[in-house]
Amino acid sequence: MRFRSPRVVLIALVLAVFGAVVVSAQRTPTAAAAMSTAATRLLESLAADQRKQATYPLESDEYLHWNFIPDETFPRNGLPLKAMTEPQQKLAHDLLKTGLSERGYQTYTSIIALENILRVVEGGRGDGRGRGMARDASAYRFTVFGQPSATGIWGWRVEGHHVSLHFLVNKGTVAASTPSFAGSNPAEVQDGPEKGKRVLAMLEDSGRTLVMALDEKQRATALLNATAPTEIVTTNQLDIKPLSPDGIRASAMTSAQRDLLTKVLDAYAGLMAPDVAAQRMAKIKAAGIENIGFAWAGPVERGKLHYYRVQGPTFLIEFDNTQNNGNHIHSIWRDFNGDFGRDLLREHIKTAHVGTGSSHF
Repeated sequence: MRFRSPRVVLIALVLAVFGAVVVSAQRTPTAAAAMSTAATRLLESLAADQRKQATYPLESDEYLHWNFIPDETFPRNGLPLKAMTEPQQKLAHDLLKTGLSERGYQTYTSIIALENILRVVEGGRGDGRGRGMARDASAYRFTVFGQPSATGIWGWRVEGHHVSLHFLVNKGTVAASTPSFAGSNPAEVQDGPEKGKRVLAMLEDSGRTLVMALDEKQRATALLNATAPTEIVTTNQLDIKPLSPDGIRASAMTSAQRDLLTKVLDAYAGLMAPDVAAQRMAKIKAAGIENIGFAWAGPVERGKLHYYRVQGPTFLIEFDNTQNNGNHIHSIWRDFNGDFGRDLLREHIKTAHVGTGSSHF
């Protein structure tokens, strides 16, 4: 019987563990790879008429046709969940999961489910301004742009009332993940079996915790206005510029306050798939955390109408809770130069010799 030395045994164990890690990593696809697989499976499950609704060329004007308001006030294209069979709906949700973390998936599906609560609360009365709203949790639309591929360029979108998610994949990497909008009406469920539910609590509470941690002088610098705007400032604009003023810069915060600022960023970035979130945070850090500004408008007390934004050299976060007496949230993450991956698309259109495409690109 042959005996191996302890050194040989140790090396063998290290190699075995390393091999297991490599195999595990190989079995865990990146978000881009998972997106390609999930989108392909969804499209393959569709009938011809469904596929026609669900797909557009990447260079089409439809790629930039977006909003976060109800379908009645913003007609949408794409294939709605209600036009899918149950197995197809599962495949659509599988695609949605590839762009989001577990928390993100639970958040966005909860936003969709709020349509059922709104239908009961409104009782067919509409929005109070003479416009009836057909609240429908099955109306959310899925759209694929181009051909899903591990080596090419393509994109996908999920959109409906209070949901707008956009992803562009290029050569096996998620090249763009913004705009990403999340809304909640009600912000806090007031009655019924889900009373007290706050779908976007982390987004609201992290911002309030930071503003409450500022001293009197810092808060005066951060305060934009005693009254909050009635909507996020950038709405659904295609081209956005940095907003002014910045508020208080991270460079003027204490270490503890900067940690709270990071928690605000994590609340938003953490909705995305882990490697997409890491990509966002790496871009922010490369531009300098100290250059990020935090601004607040309105009272700081919970339940009061308020707004805040977090802005750096490359990105903008806006949060607004002013509608319905401060019980209706709109929030968004935008990239100043990265929304929709438009620079990349311009190059793609030019290289592909498909014409100039939309003037918006």
